[in-house]
Amino acid sequence: MEQPFYWIFILALPVACVAWTITKEEIFREAHEFCVDKSKACKHILQRKFFYVLTCEYCFSHYLTIILLFITNYTLLYSGWRGYIIAGFSIVWIANVYMSIYNLIRIDLKRGKIIANKEEEEVKNKIIH
Repeated sequence: MEQPFYWIFILALPVACVAWTITKEEIFREAHEFCVDKSKACKHILQRKFFYVLTCEYCFSHYLTIILLFITNYTLLYSGWRGYIIAGFSIVWIANVYMSIYNLIRIDLKRGKIIANKEEEEVKNKIIH
């Protein structure tokens, strides 16, 4: 069954959202710190790599995409295993573009907030003096 091309853009959204949230957001900070420590301290390389995957949004997005493809049976260009491989890497790439854009927006918003706070302090200092 041929799937619409535009679905890769839709399917990349939950991959990006979950990958970013688990690897970057404050709500998972303790788990993230635990995994970072384990990714450096475990004796076996497979254990270190397992924990590292949980700290890297790019790496984690691959595994989320595999789960998503399993759930949705989405293929791209070809049916069967070739379509899954093409769809998988396409979804990962688009999800990471989404996360990069989101990161740029967050940086810009933080910069704007810092500038606004600095200007507010300058105005307060002028009023006081």
